Amino acid sequence: MAVRYLDPLDVTAVVVYFLMVLAVGFYAMYRSQRSTISGYFLAGRFMTWLPVGASIFASNIGSEHFIGLAGSGAAAGIAVGAFEFNSLIILQLLGWVFLPVYIASKVCTLPEYMTKRFGGRRIQMFLAVLSLILYIFTKLSVNLFSGAIFIRETLGWDLYVSTILLLVMTCICTVTGGLAAVIYTDTLQFGIMLVGASMLMFKSFSAVGGFTGLMEKYELAVASDVKPNSTCGYPKSDSWSMLRDPVDSDMPWPGFLLGQTPVSIWYWCADQMMVQRTLAAKSLSHAQGATLFAGYMKVLPIFLMVFPGMISRVLYPDVIACSDPNECLKHCGSRLGCSNLAYPKLVLELMPAGLRGVMFAVMLAALMSDLTSVFNSASTLFTMDVWKFLRPLAKTKELLFVGKSFMLVMVGVSIAWIPIILQMQGGQLYLYIQAVAAYLSPPIAAIYLTAILSKRLNEKGAFWSLMLGFFLGLVRMGLDFYYPEPACGEEDLRPRIVSNVHYMYFAAFVFWMTIVVSLLISLMSEPPNDNKVNHSYVASVFTFS
Repeated sequence: MAVRYLDPLDVTAVVVYFLMVLAVGFYAMYRSQRSTISGYFLAGRFMTWLPVGASIFASNIGSEHFIGLAGSGAAAGIAVGAFEFNSLIILQLLGWVFLPVYIASKVCTLPEYMTKRFGGRRIQMFLAVLSLILYIFTKLSVNLFSGAIFIRETLGWDLYVSTILLLVMTCICTVTGGLAAVIYTDTLQFGIMLVGASMLMFKSFSAVGGFTGLMEKYELAVASDVKPNSTCGYPKSDSWSMLRDPVDSDMPWPGFLLGQTPVSIWYWCADQMMVQRTLAAKSLSHAQGATLFAGYMKVLPIFLMVFPGMISRVLYPDVIACSDPNECLKHCGSRLGCSNLAYPKLVLELMPAGLRGVMFAVMLAALMSDLTSVFNSASTLFTMDVWKFLRPLAKTKELLFVGKSFMLVMVGVSIAWIPIILQMQGGQLYLYIQAVAAYLSPPIAAIYLTAILSKRLNEKGAFWSLMLGFFLGLVRMGLDFYYPEPACGEEDLRPRIVSNVHYMYFAAFVFWMTIVVSLLISLMSEPPNDNKVNHSYVASVFTFS
């Protein structure tokens, strides 16, 4: 694809964006108490519902959503939008079931809740380390890769040069200001993303002839390199179905309802990055208001990202819908497909001078909001759960220094993981994220959900069921990495457990197995101490309140 460099109007828009971010960041530094643990990691617990809700949305909608959702829309239709509607419901589960327990427990991190609920430290340590691993696999590396794609296509810069530049900018914002700076800058970037993405959405629909034009033309959006007598490169016959055939589809509806829901429970209700924002709210009511606001906003991505991705396939089928591996390699440097270029292609081709710079700022806002959130949450987990365990007498100054320094370690590991993503993401970045999360997160969701709903669950049941679920997830993830999905038209030689068992069905199995095993072990061993359980599960919270 031909490189289009930003002209002076575009550069002006980007400079204005950076000045606004710096201004908001300095304001946050002035307002917050960054010299205390609560001030740095939880923004002093004085945030209202609007900035918290905006931060939840902005932290979720990273550059991988613009690249990945649009790419999946281009490749497979509207099915990927089901993830967003699922999130709308699960966010309310966070606000009305999980948050009252977390706030009553007075925790700073979610692994810390497990210590208060069960006693002991092994579950807390395990979940802290596993969360850091998941951040690398599903958040940091993917965000850096998707953001670098946009910069490379816009400026023609090398992928790794782009990545390092992004990391430097993000670290400056995160290290200096703590969670307060993250939430305030997220609020600014939330507005920038909505305005910019809306402009591109209206421009895209205008170019394709409105929604009716998209429905008519998407089915015909086929690249010129399609081979005769082959189904490769053609839009799926169920492109306009969100939940699809339970056996022979990429989004089986029973698998989505039973398997994706546990993954969403982990992401929204048991993951430090999302829950940490709500813990910074000044009261439970403000935290619940934030989940309501963010839930309503989750309706927007299907309109702002999925539909534009489908429009990009209609307008530029030879690039976005390429089916010949050699042709794809020429267009985007990947033999697996070029659907990830759907959103950047729209920006470069449809937006005039000046507005291209606005969209460049939108992508930077999406990337930086997600990365700053991950960096802050990762440093919180390592500092409060791991470092305090290793050095229980560490003072506040030492903890703050360790938290800031740990971000550099995460950055280095993330850069090292990018080449693997290049090989494994199969042309649809968003589905890579969902698959990895489905391997490792269902046991976490199962234990958090059971812990807050059942008084009888004890530490032995929780720990050993977690170990079993994690082991099974590692086995399945290893098989999927060792036996990658064949390209369209190639013979599928993978083992049947990989080729025939969709990752959502696997997630459902591991989730319910973890719950059953945890309860069986708990019932066969001594019950937990009542003093530990009080204020740590739903019934006790509502009883004492």
